[in-house]
Amino acid sequence: MATSYDYAPLYRSSVGFDRVFNLLENAQRARSISDWPPYDIVKTGDDTYRISIAVAGFTQDELDVTFQSNLLTVTGKKQEAAAEGYLHRGIAGRPFEHRFELADHVSVNGADLSNGLLSIDLVREIPEALKPRKISIESAPGLMSAASAQIEEHKAA
Repeated sequence: MATSYDYAPLYRSSVGFDRVFNLLENAQRARSISDWPPYDIVKTGDDTYRISIAVAGFTQDELDVTFQSNLLTVTGKKQEAAAEGYLHRGIAGRPFEHRFELADHVSVNGADLSNGLLSIDLVREIPEALKPRKISIESAPGLMSAASAQIEEHKAA
């Protein structure tokens, strides 16, 4: 049973969160797309991830991995093979496309095809300007003496 949600009322009461609502809508739409071939997403470290896709039967030339503006797209298109008199064809060779919406500052570090698994390594690199930094708190000596003098005046009265 598919349920669709209308996020329009949330747009009226929030500013700057429209990208989040678009991600929710895209995730909801993406569930109807086939999950073939199967894949795993693994967190391999604090800021590193790996996506492994089972692409048995596909060669390196038949796979394409592209990364553009937070969207990782993996496509596979098998070359047409001559009909060799198959009695049973159980290894799927149909074309596929997987799209992964990546968070900000996550980039592709590399890809490897081994033993029928396409592994894509991702790394999150937050720029120095966006990392949290410690702000030192300083006290102004002139302000403190004026405030204490005012308090003492009220005591005298």
